[in-house]
Amino acid sequence: MTGALAVQSDVGSTPYIVGMTITVGVVLHARSRPVFEAAASTLTGVTLRWAVYPTDADIPAAAADLLGGERLDGLLLGLLPYDACRQLWPPELPITVIRPSALSLALAFSAARERKLKPTVSIDTFEPDTVSEVTTALGLRPSQVHSLPYRPGQPAPEIVQHHLGVLRRGGHVITSRSEVANRLRGKLPVVQSLTVPSTVRAELNALTLRIRSQWANEFRFAAGVFLVSDQPRDQDVDRARVGLTTLLVNTPEFADAWIENRGRRGLVVLAHKALFDDVTHNWVTVPVLDRADEQLGVRVAAGFGIGGSARTCVALAERAAARAEAEGQPAAYLIEDTGVIIGPMTRDGRPTEFTLRDHGPELETLAGRVGLSPATLSRLVSVERRQQGQTLSPSELANALGITDPSGRRLVRKLLSAGLIVPDGSAQTHRKGRPTTLYRLGIDRALSTILDT
Repeated sequence: MTGALAVQSDVGSTPYIVGMTITVGVVLHARSRPVFEAAASTLTGVTLRWAVYPTDADIPAAAADLLGGERLDGLLLGLLPYDACRQLWPPELPITVIRPSALSLALAFSAARERKLKPTVSIDTFEPDTVSEVTTALGLRPSQVHSLPYRPGQPAPEIVQHHLGVLRRGGHVITSRSEVANRLRGKLPVVQSLTVPSTVRAELNALTLRIRSQWANEFRFAAGVFLVSDQPRDQDVDRARVGLTTLLVNTPEFADAWIENRGRRGLVVLAHKALFDDVTHNWVTVPVLDRADEQLGVRVAAGFGIGGSARTCVALAERAAARAEAEGQPAAYLIEDTGVIIGPMTRDGRPTEFTLRDHGPELETLAGRVGLSPATLSRLVSVERRQQGQTLSPSELANALGITDPSGRRLVRKLLSAGLIVPDGSAQTHRKGRPTTLYRLGIDRALSTILDT
């Protein structure tokens, strides 16, 4: 690492969970550091780890140093560092990519007017819609504006040649890339746009809220009930339960769980939701049931419950276990207090059902208006309640419903046209590709409106 690179930390004063703070990595050019520091000055309960690069060529080294340090809970960065190191970012890491905003472009135009630069302008990196919005508001003619949108892997010399080519008769350049600005100085007038603190602050707050929501979801109350199914007369149920207890206690994933007897042939396991996420491979299959069958020769049914209290979780888990036992094979179900039911989780690892327990005439009415089946709409209500007001991407919605990504995007378009979902921010939810739009579901509100009429 060169001496000009830096990775530093500033610790907030109020952790979200006692003993734990959110650690966000920030990858940025050295000239942007003051703007980001000003934006983050009011944020508490967060550790910011700065990865500062002086030139574009230093981005990979800064990113490697950042990832090689302390644990990161999220990442905030611009388009260029994201694309330069997309292969390095862990797929499970929440990432927010800051895109050049309309306000930054408008301020750059203001600086150009103060310098009395010619109105013909060549702009790079900004989205075409952003350029059109700002230039229309400023009354510029289309012939005066040349725009080169951002493209992954776009080298600075190529951008420089574009500007020189379209401004042969004079004009100025607006760019957000320092290397482009440095290469053009002395050749064309350049206004370098800066990300404004309000944009950074909004994106940083949104990212920390996503992380906190994820933490809160993982640490919700959860319970599991494991039942030894009816055994042949020559098999001791008590011995089978003791064997199951030993199996669970010796399973590493259950190391932090509380395990105790629940009747003659049952066990109850109390833990946070994140533990059961791991044990069930995110609610797809329960390997410990197969191990009980293979090692102990007993068939075990499992039920999981997630709710607002330990008592509620156990009650839901018992209902889920009874439902799993009726499958006639090692299986498991999950029931949440929001009405979600997932199961059966069996040896083949295929999630099958995901439904809301019941729905009334309001849901039937709304489903008819939208052109969706009541079952699909009920599943969407369950997803909305699980989100607890948080946004999600089309891919996340598709994953929650067990459908393909293209089907998820088509569903989002249908919901948008019906006013049951609204765009609310953007984020980088995948390692590859451009940042995706996030959405907030509003089906419960629509149902309440029908109920009031």
